Amino acid sequence: MHSANSTTLVLSTRTASSNQTAPSTPTVSPGSPSYLPSLTPKSSDGAPFRGVNIGGWLILEPWMNSDLFNGIDAKDQCTFDKVARQNDTLRQSLYKHWDTYFTEADMQKLASWGINAVRIPIGYWAYRDPYQLYITGADAYLERAIGWAREYGIKVLVDCHGSPGSQNGFDNSGQAGAVEWQQQTNQDLSIEVLKQISRKYGAQSYADVVFAIELVNEPISWGANKFDVIKDWAQKAAAAVKQAATNNDLEIIMHDAFQGAQSWGQTGSTISRVTSPNFALDLHLYQNQDGADLQLDQEQHIQKACDWAKTALNSSSGLSVYVGEFSSQTNICVSADGKTTTAGSSCQEEGCQCSATLDVSVWHQPLIDASRRFLEAELDAFERASRGWFLWSYKGPGAWGLDNMMRYGLMGPHKVTDRQFPCACTW
Repeated sequence: MHSANSTTLVLSTRTASSNQTAPSTPTVSPGSPSYLPSLTPKSSDGAPFRGVNIGGWLILEPWMNSDLFNGIDAKDQCTFDKVARQNDTLRQSLYKHWDTYFTEADMQKLASWGINAVRIPIGYWAYRDPYQLYITGADAYLERAIGWAREYGIKVLVDCHGSPGSQNGFDNSGQAGAVEWQQQTNQDLSIEVLKQISRKYGAQSYADVVFAIELVNEPISWGANKFDVIKDWAQKAAAAVKQAATNNDLEIIMHDAFQGAQSWGQTGSTISRVTSPNFALDLHLYQNQDGADLQLDQEQHIQKACDWAKTALNSSSGLSVYVGEFSSQTNICVSADGKTTTAGSSCQEEGCQCSATLDVSVWHQPLIDASRRFLEAELDAFERASRGWFLWSYKGPGAWGLDNMMRYGLMGPHKVTDRQFPCACTW
């Protein structure tokens, strides 16, 4: 999903985050739940979705897949595939990556941790590649993963993560650079791909495992993309998915285009009337990318996470929201005794450590505790005010990987619902 710098962990995909429109905080009486959207959990045990992204698998990102990108002139999936088409060794390394990066054993492990949903990013080119820019075949691995999810009682959100022309110019779209998604041919191709996905995974035969399809991931709403065009396209795309699918309970999810849930009120209501009413927004909530967030200490980060329950996650129109991406990462340094946290990516005090150190295995306990307190506050807010959450990501460098987080004490040790700092938020 993102492009991280190995020393600062400030993600380049949010370089335009200052252009985002933050939803205003509603006036709510103390203790009132009136700002909360209707929560209708659909996991098998009635719990909210507690999920994780399977990022870096079917769409490569250099910061997550550095082993594949080392020594080659490539910056994204498109340029990687261009090189790999002429290099059999590199092409075979991609096939091996698909085979080994995420396996049935991983799905089983996720289930054992209490994960009940996965969001699986895939690019449009897995279904249609008219420009012959990519190596195809990823769709077979998505199908395999859905079978494993069914076996272990995990629901699947199929996420169309890379769209024709690039919806954001980020490497997570498969093609970094120019944003040409709103050209009409690319808009039309996006919908054709979604119809193809929906005819298969929106069929009744997948209703027990695929609960949702996401129309597009992180379309920017500035520069080459216009927000009004995004909203119009979302209505057309949702209608096309609804018509192609035979599972009447299939949810249709749209990323908020960095505009906040409140900006989707009228459009969301219009779409909901068509999708009866299985439409929801996807918000990606990070606190290590916006310039203002980089100046916060950890207590301020925690308070902001708690406030999300009535700010970012509030939709006055009653639209359901998911948190499709987030992380435990903040831009902090923690003293050796754990008594002081400051904003920053480096510190001079003896024993002080900063979260920008990727190797979480060498983090001292105070830094682990500070990061975990923030994470648990996030989870409290998400479970209070959304339909569920999807951590970014299952595998990733350092504290970006759930696997590492469970191993080194940022979550768990047994379940993702384990808490060391309960009641981090006071509402």
